[in-house]
Amino acid sequence: MSGTWIAIGVMTLLALGAGLLLAGDARRVWTLFASALVFALAGYAWQGSPGQPGSPRQMVVDVSPTSETLIDARRAFYNVEGIMPSRFVVTADGFSRRGQHRDAAGLLRNGVNENPQDGEAWLALALALTEQTRGQVTPAVGFAFERARATSPGNPAPGYFRGIVAMRSGALAEAREFWAQALAESDEDALGREYVAQQLERLDGVMRVLSESERTPAPTMPPPEAAPAP
Repeated sequence: MSGTWIAIGVMTLLALGAGLLLAGDARRVWTLFASALVFALAGYAWQGSPGQPGSPRQMVVDVSPTSETLIDARRAFYNVEGIMPSRFVVTADGFSRRGQHRDAAGLLRNGVNENPQDGEAWLALALALTEQTRGQVTPAVGFAFERARATSPGNPAPGYFRGIVAMRSGALAEAREFWAQALAESDEDALGREYVAQQLERLDGVMRVLSESERTPAPTMPPPEAAPAP
């Protein structure tokens, strides 16, 4: 039952986040962000209950439904005018869009070896590895996220996407911690900071609803009436 409430909660979060598509001049940026959240949470809803009867395990494929949208959203966080991603990131993104995450990760390793201070390359590597492991946070994934955070000072992107990875596995409390940390460490004028703050507020609301639902006792059936005496 709790799994059902989590699915309902995250879908509520998506519905609330859709309002950001009306954001003035930043419409395109916010659309990318909202789309990333949609597909990330859809990925959880798709894979989050493999133990349910009739679960179509044979339908799981290597190409993640989140790849292309997450790439576009990642770019939006780093899309500073006049600054383009490295050639390794551009080429790796092409592989990731086709579901070739292993090849993408290999290229990105070359990229961070050449420039260890490339924060976007580290984040792209973290996401490629996450897709390769189907959402499992291996030591390599964790290391790449930490390096992305260290080399992207003031940018909320590493914490935001780390939270999405947690949310895909249903770990809403862990996702909240990452988002709160991303806000605390980001610059006041950082691109995407306002969006992350709004998503954190909505996530808090969803978690409150889930908490209240878990405290509500299930309805009990009334005792059967006594049969009339003959």
